[in-house]
Amino acid sequence: MLHGALAPLDGIGPDDLKIQPLLDRLRRQVVQEVIVATNPTAEGEATALYVAKQVKPLGVRVTRIARGLPVGADLEYVDALTVGRAMEGRRDM
Repeated sequence: MLHGALAPLDGIGPDDLKIQPLLDRLRRQVVQEVIVATNPTAEGEATALYVAKQVKPLGVRVTRIARGLPVGADLEYVDALTVGRAMEGRRDM
């Protein structure tokens, strides 16, 4: 857990989160994959990109949880961005 998200406008930078302990752990242990799960906000997106940029050079796979339509959602009330994200995360059946 990172214990927050990057928010430069609020004065929250990488040193304010638990990113360095994550990187230290990845250097010490054999880890095959880091799964990023951040909120779908500007801060969450920036945090996910930053973490991926820091982790990839360590040779660890970085993936992101799927985003999109929740189970039971009524498509009539879903915005275009949410549909777009759901389309990006689609898989073969």
